[in-house]
Amino acid sequence: MRVLVIGAGPAGTRCAERLAGRGARVALAGAEPALPYDRIALGRLLAGDAEVPALITHDAARLRGLGIRYLPATRVAALDRAAGTARTARGEALDWDRVVLATGSDAVRLPLPGAALPGVFLYRSMADVQAIRRAAAGGARAVVIGGGLLGLEAAAALSVAGARVTVVHALGWPMERQLDPAAGALLARQLGATRRLRFVMPAVTEAIEGDGRVEALRLADGTRIACSLVVMAVGIRPSVALARESGLEVKRGIVVDDAMRSSDPRILAIGECAEHRGQVCGLVAPALAMAEAAAMTLAGESVAYAPRPDAAALKVSGIAVWSAGEVAPADAEAVTLSDEEAGVYRRLWLRGGRLVGAVLYGDTADAGFYLDLITGGRPVAPFRARLAFGAAHAEAA
Repeated sequence: MRVLVIGAGPAGTRCAERLAGRGARVALAGAEPALPYDRIALGRLLAGDAEVPALITHDAARLRGLGIRYLPATRVAALDRAAGTARTARGEALDWDRVVLATGSDAVRLPLPGAALPGVFLYRSMADVQAIRRAAAGGARAVVIGGGLLGLEAAAALSVAGARVTVVHALGWPMERQLDPAAGALLARQLGATRRLRFVMPAVTEAIEGDGRVEALRLADGTRIACSLVVMAVGIRPSVALARESGLEVKRGIVVDDAMRSSDPRILAIGECAEHRGQVCGLVAPALAMAEAAAMTLAGESVAYAPRPDAAALKVSGIAVWSAGEVAPADAEAVTLSDEEAGVYRRLWLRGGRLVGAVLYGDTADAGFYLDLITGGRPVAPFRARLAFGAAHAEAA
């Protein structure tokens, strides 16, 4: 069976590897010129803590050894479902019996005045990070728009690289999808102290100013922040153009069933471009689980993908932050443990006597314990009074 995997990110590469191991003839088409690499480590590249070779997960020899035909710098422009062919942007034709779409997501570029100025970057690919690193050399003044996971990663890495960094965020605390306001405030304060990050929150960006190059960021209240480079890290959108143009069912993402099949059962979708039961994912763990499920489906094995609750971890400058499940749901009870002196904060949310969400700051050793409780739905009433102290205390006789 000839399988064309479109997208050489973590999910696409994992699926290609599993398919090749099951005897499929696999072609892996990557839009970027680079070999498959660890996207999670891009912050290390930006900070100067690692160089490109250290990020490569599959070099040419390994891909050949796995039996994968790798096609770098190959953007698939169209799928002919009737003929079973794909056409690349260069006009080449690729034959297939099955297709796996692992096209990932596109970084959002805010439609601001000045957004096209030299010195304005997205934070998404290896090429983006290399360009930012060059622009930040010599102690530049940088503004990162966005205080989510990627924005904080970019800001901390820029600081390590020697830049003076301001984070502009629309909400009143960073990582609002993963953290409650108290944990977010702790994180901002700690990053200010350890990484010299300046936070401007809540704030709305109105324009990027400059005459031929970036000179300042202007906020809606008229505040101007002098800078020589701007990094936009304000979110991602599933990359679904190819699927939509091919006539597949697309909502936010490419609609798939539990076996990762799209509306055309010969075409599967995985990772950030896929929408499963109304949800799209933005983390690597569920994307890799989808890759495994797709490979099993194409091998004729029975599989039903079942996502675990989202869990997110961030470690910057020794600060450990973790969250999972529902954060600050309005209909849940909250249990809080806070020790500012020790830099430890935990908040847990309970509904119906079961744990549905958790935020840990400063000490994340019990993350696995809480994730298992959220996933398994085990009643916590027998140890509720000790729950915030972690596994050793909660499960003590």
